[in-house]
Amino acid sequence: MKIYVIGSTTFVKDMVAYTDKLVAEGYDGWIHPEYRDYVADKNHSHLKRIEDGEHAKVKIENDYIRQHYNHILESDAIFVVNLEKNKINGYIGGNVLMELGFAYVNNKKIFLLNPIPDMPYREEIEAVQPIVLNDDFSKIK
Repeated sequence: MKIYVIGSTTFVKDMVAYTDKLVAEGYDGWIHPEYRDYVADKNHSHLKRIEDGEHAKVKIENDYIRQHYNHILESDAIFVVNLEKNKINGYIGGNVLMELGFAYVNNKKIFLLNPIPDMPYREEIEAVQPIVLNDDFSKIK
């Protein structure tokens, strides 16, 4: 099963680690290629610009929304690394919410690392029927 790993940019190091864990478990796990560069500090300028409030500009310049959409289409499933952010356990931001929708309407399996967060759009996340792993990879089928 080809599984595309996504999550908030804040979690980029964790996303790379979980991609590696999926591969170690025998899955065809993959991630946006530039994320490995971010972690290796090869492309730190993007992260610096994001931290400096230019997130939308970076997304537009690199066409990241469309790239993630195409990567989802190339996969059998998505794996959402949803950790704590802004004091919200299992945080899922706006971009990931869109990616959940992309996966759902294209009949891709959706796996969440952690439970659905308590956020204003919780019901929309529930409606795409994700499988919550709670770090148990045996639930990936």
